[in-house]
Amino acid sequence: MNTSSATPFARWPDVPACYDWLSLDRRGGWRLQGEPVTHAGLLRFLNDNYTSDDAGNWLVHNGPQRVYVTLDYTPWVLRLQPDGNLVAHTGAAAGAVDAVHLDDEGNVLLHTALGIGLLDDRDLQAFLAACVGGDGAPVDDDGWVALMAGEGKAFWCGLPLALIARDEVPARYGFRARPAP
Repeated sequence: MNTSSATPFARWPDVPACYDWLSLDRRGGWRLQGEPVTHAGLLRFLNDNYTSDDAGNWLVHNGPQRVYVTLDYTPWVLRLQPDGNLVAHTGAAAGAVDAVHLDDEGNVLLHTALGIGLLDDRDLQAFLAACVGGDGAPVDDDGWVALMAGEGKAFWCGLPLALIARDEVPARYGFRARPAP
């Protein structure tokens, strides 16, 4: 029998998908049953095999098994590099940014070539320092308060910060934070 055209997983027995074991926290840390993953080899494996399905679920392929990821917020956690570029929690370059959001909790979200990502909170100070108001001056505390109230304007790298409600993010950007069977 010629199996050269078979899918890579065709030779494997059916294995159940795994839910509620693996999660991604707000800083891009992997957690296995709530405990931080620290083993370098396992981290590399998770980062290399992280993907999504057509239903907007995020998962890691473990051989033929799909291990679904519970997201604390977005599928990507982004880190601002000293050169201004963004890198995802997996180490992948995020690519071009085409939208910047500020949610109703004060989180910064960036839509990049990879998809929607939460800016790591450790990079907020650098991000905020790079923001300017409509007059081109740095945004001060009053400017941030006005923006959060929907009355002000701020720009990062020439892109306007748009307000978004946190509970609207998954539907708008097509992902499921809590995959279910």
